[in-house]
Amino acid sequence: MGAAVAEWTVAAVLLQVAGLSLFLYGFFPVKPTLPGFSGAESYRAPSCGPVGCGEGPALPPDQLRSLYRELSEVPHVYDRLVLMVIDGLPAEFVLGRGGKPPAREMMESMPYTQSLLAGCRAVGYHAKAAPPTVTMPRLKAMVSGAIGGFLDVALNFNTQAFLDDNILDQLHTIGYKLVMLGDETWIKLFPTLFYRQDGVSSFYVKDTVEVDFNVSRHLESELAAKDWDALILHYLGLDHVGHIGGRQSNLMTPKLKEMDDVIRRIHAAVTSIQDNSHRTLLVVVSDHGMTEVGNHGGSSYEETDSLALFIGHSVESSHCSPYDQKEALQVDLAPTLALLFGIPIPKNNIGVLLPELFNSLADDQKLRTLELNSWQILRLLQKQRPAFCSEDCVDSKDDFGADMLPESTEKKLCRLLSKAFASHRSSLLHRDSNFRSVEAAGLFGAAVDSYSGFLRHASEWLSHRATDKPLYLLASAISLMIISCFSLAGIISCIFKGPPQIKVEHHSELDLDKNWHLDEVFILMGIFLYVASLGSSSFVEEEQYIWHFLTSTLYLIFLIKTVQSILKESNSTLVHRSETKTFHKNNSSYLASYKLIPGQQDGCKLYTVLIVLVAGRILRAWYQGGINWVHFPDISKILNQSDSSIVKSLQTISVLAVVVLYSVSLMLLRTRRILIIGLWLSHLSCGLLVMLHIWKSQVDTSVPINNHSTTSIAQIFYVIASISVTCTFLLSPWIFPTHSKEAEPTSSSGSNPEKAHGLNHSVFLTGVTYTMFWCLLQLLLQQPINAVPVLLILLQIISSVIYFSLEKSLHRQWVQVVAMQFLGMTGHFGLGNTNSLASIDVAGAFIGISSYSTVLSGVLMFIITYGSPLLLYLGMVVHMSVKDSNDISTPQQWSSVLSRMIALPCLLPLLVNSIALTSYTIVLLLMRNHLFVWSVFSPKYLYVCAATVCTYAGVLVIAMTGAYTCAVLSFRTRNYRDKSVDQIDG
Repeated sequence: MGAAVAEWTVAAVLLQVAGLSLFLYGFFPVKPTLPGFSGAESYRAPSCGPVGCGEGPALPPDQLRSLYRELSEVPHVYDRLVLMVIDGLPAEFVLGRGGKPPAREMMESMPYTQSLLAGCRAVGYHAKAAPPTVTMPRLKAMVSGAIGGFLDVALNFNTQAFLDDNILDQLHTIGYKLVMLGDETWIKLFPTLFYRQDGVSSFYVKDTVEVDFNVSRHLESELAAKDWDALILHYLGLDHVGHIGGRQSNLMTPKLKEMDDVIRRIHAAVTSIQDNSHRTLLVVVSDHGMTEVGNHGGSSYEETDSLALFIGHSVESSHCSPYDQKEALQVDLAPTLALLFGIPIPKNNIGVLLPELFNSLADDQKLRTLELNSWQILRLLQKQRPAFCSEDCVDSKDDFGADMLPESTEKKLCRLLSKAFASHRSSLLHRDSNFRSVEAAGLFGAAVDSYSGFLRHASEWLSHRATDKPLYLLASAISLMIISCFSLAGIISCIFKGPPQIKVEHHSELDLDKNWHLDEVFILMGIFLYVASLGSSSFVEEEQYIWHFLTSTLYLIFLIKTVQSILKESNSTLVHRSETKTFHKNNSSYLASYKLIPGQQDGCKLYTVLIVLVAGRILRAWYQGGINWVHFPDISKILNQSDSSIVKSLQTISVLAVVVLYSVSLMLLRTRRILIIGLWLSHLSCGLLVMLHIWKSQVDTSVPINNHSTTSIAQIFYVIASISVTCTFLLSPWIFPTHSKEAEPTSSSGSNPEKAHGLNHSVFLTGVTYTMFWCLLQLLLQQPINAVPVLLILLQIISSVIYFSLEKSLHRQWVQVVAMQFLGMTGHFGLGNTNSLASIDVAGAFIGISSYSTVLSGVLMFIITYGSPLLLYLGMVVHMSVKDSNDISTPQQWSSVLSRMIALPCLLPLLVNSIALTSYTIVLLLMRNHLFVWSVFSPKYLYVCAATVCTYAGVLVIAMTGAYTCAVLSFRTRNYRDKSVDQIDG
């Protein structure tokens, strides 16, 4: 029967994986694009026929450059380009926020840049970046003007060559020589494009110095060289400073001063050689912003507030307001640069040119730039909607005053475009008549307004468009998930109603009680409440409140039931004595040597539940807000502003507490076997290594971290911990007795170990070793501020295990398993995680790694993010060891014990996760056209997928531990019986 349960469970999981894969494939397609590269056809009005590929350039670069500039009818404004990317720089550091200048500290950090803005020699924009705010998709957006698919966040760690139309390829086509220094992502995107290049890794975030020095060391020679036309500089240090210490890091001000000096050197060099053939545009941009703690990836204002600063002759003026909130989109950079340098706008661009960059042009030339941008956008619209191919769209006779009438998006865009074309033609007629009048100025203004209105509305509409979802594929995927979910529920139902040898509540008083209890009803209602909350964007953004409520309320119910049970027992001396005997009889595990009198049992039950509740309240206060309410005051913010020695002291106390708790756990086994002593020594060594790492690391990030020493310490920790856990898993079933005659006295009193078959002891040792070494790993990898939450989660696990071991008759096993799973999710948010990609801790993913590795850093990132749920799964191994076990002498009995031991700890997490995954998949499908589908619902779905992987990993550990332990003990039992038979026969 156990084998059949395992087979059906594996089949259900495979169905779920297949459904999830199909949904990911169908729901996250790439946005529709036009193939090929723009060419001479870009300078002609789009036809209403099929949109085809532009022919590749057949002319030599010089002739092609001349052709483009002749057809464009707009003189190129600049000859050379310096594109300086400061990774992670928020625009408000340079331009302020809300019309107010930056903070005084920021202005003093970049004095030269501020002098350019104040002197009206530069113009800056708050260029909104589209989520996900990670480097690779943002670079694509800047050079192509197109917004990529949402799953580019996954491809950010494995960048492939960029094959779509973009301004760099267009510049290269007309003979420009490009040089790139900095982030190697550019080299991966354009592997054959650069005349010279020197790339640095962007993911080793511990490096804040060398990563920028490797760029600046070439600066003097490159600025003096005359053999390049476009120079790209990508500085990573500021982003790394943010990841390590956040916006308020002491390293932030020196890094801003360093960037300001680079801008000064570049500007001084390019202005000294300005002439009609070397007009240089300096563009300072950032790919994204950063949150208060220095992370990014989500869609908050702080993360999407990127900088676009233009320094060149075309933006200079006699009067300006440098700190006005000039808004733009990051994709606007592509059409602006294309028109400034006389190249075709990339085919899939949805950006709109920035008019302030074209102040040096005449009015008719300005209208021509708007016309070219509109033609390019119109071609993209024709790909999306056949209505835009109608002649009526570009030559509408509708009344221009009918703006207030309700109309479709297509009609509105057609009306704006036809009005712009008409005003443009009228403006040209007035220009040809050499008659300048108020009417001509009005026509020019009307044309500009209509073009701008069309471009902005069309850009917004296109930014929310993607290829149509194949609903039949998505429906099939959801069907597979639903089948998997019901299959798991059916398996659990069969276990509850199955034969006695596999029933998990066998020989329990609850097995005869068919009534629903308050805790059981609440769990079912809580799961329903959680599923219902997934349909609200606000609840998704602040999911931590749901889990804090569910967990604290459930344990409050446990407290009420415990008090009621104690009061009930106190009224009957007979019942009191009977249950005391039962307790001493059934607890044949490691707790047997620490018998408690009834009064002590009652107090222990109350204390353990209270510890869980108090620890949960502290966890909730540690991080008050999720995404929208992150500004709420909480304990973590207070500690971040306090002296670093306080945080270090809390880290040290947490490490010492974990070491002491492991020592006490080993003492419960009452044995001095070599493995136990070795484990204690190795755990103590790992604890000392973690403390050494803590004190060598600079919590306040006032100076760059000494990578070499701390990396070596972490690597030694990994080796010792891995060997210790592996040896425990492999050897623990071999060191404890399997039969009473093998048992050795466990105390000086000579207690009779009748049922010392070793199963409980072996599973307990393995589980507690998993748990305690995992806690040390979390204390090594997590942010320093999270040391106390890790300890609190461990205390909740220990308290829950003790409580459930003392209250076996009060709660069904499935309630206990789900309660621990609730604790894991509450701890997940208690460590500062949210449903925004910005809360992922990138800095910790490089502890112990001397050079960048996608696999290793990805694994560490997963371990940090899902440290709490995985810790609770490891804690369930300890929880399995407190279950009652009878003396076992046959393999058949071992099989039934294995089924009773691991069935629910494996199946229930799979079922709860399956309900969450299936429900949210349906919600995401229903919300596919929602305004927040990419900023709220899609990031949450990535977390749901990662939580599914976490569940699989945790269940696999539980199943492998139980199966291997039972297999070894079954083998040892069989050998013992055979030897006993041989002795009798002899």
